[in-house]
Amino acid sequence: MSSPSPGQIPQHVAIIMDGNGRWAKQRGLPRLEGHRRGVETVRTVVDAAREIGIRTITLYAFSVENWKRPPEEVSGLMGLLDYFLKRELNNLIKNRVRLLTIGRTEELPENVQRELNRVKEATKDFTEWTLVLALNYGSRTEVADAARDYAAAVQAGHEQLTDASWDSFSRYLYTGAAGIPDPDLLIRTSGELRISNFLMLQLAYAEMVFTPVAWPEFGKAELQAAVDEFARRERRFGQTTEQLKPARA
Repeated sequence: MSSPSPGQIPQHVAIIMDGNGRWAKQRGLPRLEGHRRGVETVRTVVDAAREIGIRTITLYAFSVENWKRPPEEVSGLMGLLDYFLKRELNNLIKNRVRLLTIGRTEELPENVQRELNRVKEATKDFTEWTLVLALNYGSRTEVADAARDYAAAVQAGHEQLTDASWDSFSRYLYTGAAGIPDPDLLIRTSGELRISNFLMLQLAYAEMVFTPVAWPEFGKAELQAAVDEFARRERRFGQTTEQLKPARA
């Protein structure tokens, strides 16, 4: 199959990076080694996204539910996040990739917050490529926070309930506040067939690709295969095929 044309390339791809622990267990390795290998995959996939022409990539890095994992695993994940931010800053600057975050990042360890703020500040002026990390993120939490902020805006007179619409409410979501467009494509690795409280409202019209490949083994070829699958699909947004492709007179 020929490569997708620019118009067929999803401009925003969201990824649920799944399978690190199972990948490690199958090889007799500690779970944290699977997460470490997953960090290496992030650079590979971010670089591949740029080469393919994907403008924004959002990675589900740490959910609000992940705090329930064993304390030593959570601590290890925070350490890997700190390591990733320190290691990748120069690479992000070199490639002019902006870093954004969504989620309750104010609840992360202080050292991680410092690194996040440092990298975000250093890359804030880049506009062509964007990497979004979903950290301490959950879609239900996002909606609850947005509803609270929207209600406060109504009370303050900045919004009117009579004008309530998706456009007005979505500005209060983490993504809307950060100016992040809705994903065109969702990819989940490691064979699971669910979205696990990830961008539930924003994924309303996204195409979805589920791959059995575990995240540590996901690379450019797998990303390209998902983009190729996206290009084969017809996105109708509630319309008919005939409306999208009217017959020539």
